Amino acid sequence: MLNKKWMIGITVIGVLFAGIAAAEEKVDSSTYDKIWSYAKVVDNDDAAVLQSRAFTGRLQGDAYRFDSDDPGSVSDMDWRRFRAGGKVVLFNDFTIHAEADLDLNNVNNSDFYKRLTDAYISWSASKAFKLKVGKQSAGFTLDGATSSKKLLTLERSVVAGNLWFTSEYFTGISGSGTVDGWNYKLGGFSSDGGDEFGDFDSGWFSLASIGRDVSENTELRIDYVHNDPNYSGDVGTKKLTDVASIITKTQWDSFGFWTDLSYALGDDDQSQSDLIGLELMPFYDFNDTWQGVARYSMVHCTDGPGAVMGRYPKKNLSGSKYENVHEFYLGVNCYLYGHKLKWQTGVEYNLAQNDSAGDDYNGWGVTSGIRLSW
Repeated sequence: MLNKKWMIGITVIGVLFAGIAAAEEKVDSSTYDKIWSYAKVVDNDDAAVLQSRAFTGRLQGDAYRFDSDDPGSVSDMDWRRFRAGGKVVLFNDFTIHAEADLDLNNVNNSDFYKRLTDAYISWSASKAFKLKVGKQSAGFTLDGATSSKKLLTLERSVVAGNLWFTSEYFTGISGSGTVDGWNYKLGGFSSDGGDEFGDFDSGWFSLASIGRDVSENTELRIDYVHNDPNYSGDVGTKKLTDVASIITKTQWDSFGFWTDLSYALGDDDQSQSDLIGLELMPFYDFNDTWQGVARYSMVHCTDGPGAVMGRYPKKNLSGSKYENVHEFYLGVNCYLYGHKLKWQTGVEYNLAQNDSAGDDYNGWGVTSGIRLSW
């Protein structure tokens, strides 16, 4: 008898392929607009107090298989993310947003609830300044600053996996906005990796990001993070003291090309090597529905093994670390309703080297998944 995970998966995949068939018949986008409008309970810009109240969330499911000579193959169907919550807009300028991260792989036990993700209050004074207080995404690097709802690949690259803080959501305060064409974000956050707001006993980190359009087709952004954790607490950051990234996003009609060059200083007290990361991601929009994407990403350690593989290749590697990690990805995306409903499939080749221990990885993998958000 099929377990609940597979039964839910088969149902969702059936709905997905019905959606693909509908897309091929060029269903009017207003059909999707009507379906998604049910998530917004209140939508009244003219109201004096409550302008908007909506349910928010995302559902992401993957089927994957990765093979290598050592340690062998790993395959499964995984509910990658399921989040649910709500967002309200008050007095035009104030937003309250809260979401919980839930685990559909463990519906029948106490692990179903995982943590709070977004849990903040924001105030938008103007386009030039927005203040956000509470638990929020601390995004930097190309993929780390991209919501999982809008990734062009199924998973973030090994650059984000090693140099970004993959806990993602931290309690703190940030200010952001656009001034004279410059986009900026400044923030200070607790390094605590607790499931809720944390105990503020794990140190702190600061984040600064600035960017602008440097030409008609290209956006340039620079991110910098200084991290000062206290390892006696529940630390959710990496064992890195400073991270700097230079990100470019270029678009010529249907062709795009995104890059990320990052460098991180390892914490010597934690025996963490410095890291150099590079990501190159070209993509092409065949039409409004179909998109092809390729990605090469790598992480190099300057002083001994200190980098890990991507999410699925490392499933059965027992915490192995490497001196060099390379990832090659080729995929296709089917956008049924933009990023709100899409089907993504990617083939990967992963190569990692640990010359000091003679422990290398060489393998292929394929992942196919749905991404739904509201």
